[in-house]
Amino acid sequence: MSLTREEPSHFGAGPAQLPTSVLQQAAKDLINFNNIGLGIGEISHRSKDATKVIEDAKAHLKELMHIPDTHEVFFMQGGGTTGFSSIASNLIAAYLGKTGEVAPAGYLVTGSWSKKSFDEAQRLYVPSEKIFDAKTFYHGKYGYIPPESQWEDKVKGKKFSYVYLCENETVHGVEWPRMPKCITDDPNIELVADLSSDVLSREIDVSQYGLIMAGAQKNIGLAGLTLYIIKKEILDNISKVSDEQLHKLGLPITPIAFHYPTVVKNNSAYNTIPIFTLHVMDLVFQHLLSKGGVQAQQAENEKKAKILYGALDEFSDFYNLPVDPSCRSSMNVVFTLKKEGLDDKFLQEAAALKLTGLKGHRSVGGFRASIYNAVSVESVEKLASFVKSFAQQHS
Repeated sequence: MSLTREEPSHFGAGPAQLPTSVLQQAAKDLINFNNIGLGIGEISHRSKDATKVIEDAKAHLKELMHIPDTHEVFFMQGGGTTGFSSIASNLIAAYLGKTGEVAPAGYLVTGSWSKKSFDEAQRLYVPSEKIFDAKTFYHGKYGYIPPESQWEDKVKGKKFSYVYLCENETVHGVEWPRMPKCITDDPNIELVADLSSDVLSREIDVSQYGLIMAGAQKNIGLAGLTLYIIKKEILDNISKVSDEQLHKLGLPITPIAFHYPTVVKNNSAYNTIPIFTLHVMDLVFQHLLSKGGVQAQQAENEKKAKILYGALDEFSDFYNLPVDPSCRSSMNVVFTLKKEGLDDKFLQEAAALKLTGLKGHRSVGGFRASIYNAVSVESVEKLASFVKSFAQQHS
C-alpha cells in the first residue's frame, strides 16, 4: 500500500485533516519505531522510548507557545468533555486549598461548548454560575461576544474559584478576539480556557491563563488525548486538599486518573497513555516548528480566513453569515444560504470538486468550513472560488 495521497481539501470540524507528511511518518512508526523492531503503539508507556516521546512533545510545545517556567504541561486521556468535569473538580479544590474557602466558578457562555462545560459543573454540584450567556445579547442566538463594559460589573470585586471560557466555539463559529482584561488583570481570578479548536493557530500569552485545555483532534492530532497547560501554583493548591475535606463540603472528588497533581507527578503516565496518539501530536508540533512556528502559522491562517470570508461577504445577498464580524472565528467559518432548497446541491457540487466536510453541525444546520492549520491556502482558495461560482449560478 502506498503512503502517498492526493492532498485533500477537507473542511471537517474534527476529527480533522492532518498534514500528509505527519501521517506518513506516523504510519512508518506504527510498524517500526526508531528501528527498535516494534511499533510505537506496542511499546510500554513507561519505557525509555515512550518517556522520550512524552518529554519531546512537552519540549516542542513549550518552544511553540513560549510557555513560562510558572506553568506545567501534561497530557491526559479523553477529550474536551472529559476536561469539562476534570476542570470543575480540580479547580474548585485548588481554590479551597489556596483560600480555605469555597467560591463559585464563573462561566462565560458564548456557544454550545462553553454551555456544556457549565452544565457539567452544575451536574457535579460544583458551585457555578453564568457570568453571562451571549444569547441574551444577540436575539436569542449565539454569534456575538458582548463587550466587557456590558458584563464586567459581574466580575469586579467578586470571588470566583476560576472563570471559564471557550476560546473558539466550533459549532457556532465564534472566537474571542482577545482575552477579557477584567479577568486577566485580576490576580485573584484564574482564567481557564478551552482551546481545543484554535490551539497553535495564533500566538497567545500563556502567562495570562491559569489553565489551558485543548483536545487534540481538531487542530493538532488524533482523538483520544488532550493537552493541558497549568500554573504550578494551582497544582500545589490542589494537593493541599484532602478527599475528606471535599466530601465534608459536598464537593466532588476527582477520579484518580484525572487528578491533575497525580497525572503530573507520573509524567502523564499514571495510567496507560495512548503513546501513538501523543507521538502524532508531537509530529504536528515538529511540523509547525519547521514552518516557522505559531507566528508563521497565524499569518497563514489570517490569509485563509480573509480569502473565505471575503468570498462570502462579496455575495451577501446569497450567503448569510450569522456571526458578528467582531468575533468571527478564524478556524470555523459558518454560513447558510438565503435561498431555500439548494443546501444538498451545494454539498453535492462541492463534493464533486473534492471539497468535503462542509455540512454544518446538526444542531444549527447550514454549512461550516473548518480551516484548521493543516488546511492549505490552496484548498481555501479552491473553496472560495466555488462559493463565488455557486452564488453566481443560483442567484
